[in-house]
Amino acid sequence: ITSEVVDRVYKEYMGDAESPAQVRDGLLDAMGDVYFVISSVEVARYHRDAGNTVYFYEFQHRPSSVEGVLPEFVKADHAAELAFVFGKPFLAGDV
Repeated sequence: ITSEVVDRVYKEYMGDAESPAQVRDGLLDAMGDVYFVISSVEVARYHRDAGNTVYFYEFQHRPSSVEGVLPEFVKADHAAELAFVFGKPFLAGDV
C-alpha cells in the first residue's frame, strides 16, 4: 500500500476531525466498511456478473426502541432493518 492510498483512506474517514467524537465516527465508518460493505459489494458484483438484478441499500433509521439503550451516535445496528421489513412478527407488548 502506497502512502498516497493511506492518505486517501485517512482523508475519507477522518477528514478534518477535530474532536474525539469525530474521530470515533470516522473509525466506526471505516470498521463498518471493512466488516460489512466491502464483502457485500463483492457479493453484489458476483450476482450482477451472473446476470441478476442487484439492489444495494444502507439502512440508517434509528429505531425509537433504542432510546436510552444505545448511545445517540448509533444510527442503526447490523440487522436493525429486519423489524421494519418484517413488522416485528415475534414481538408482543411493550418492548
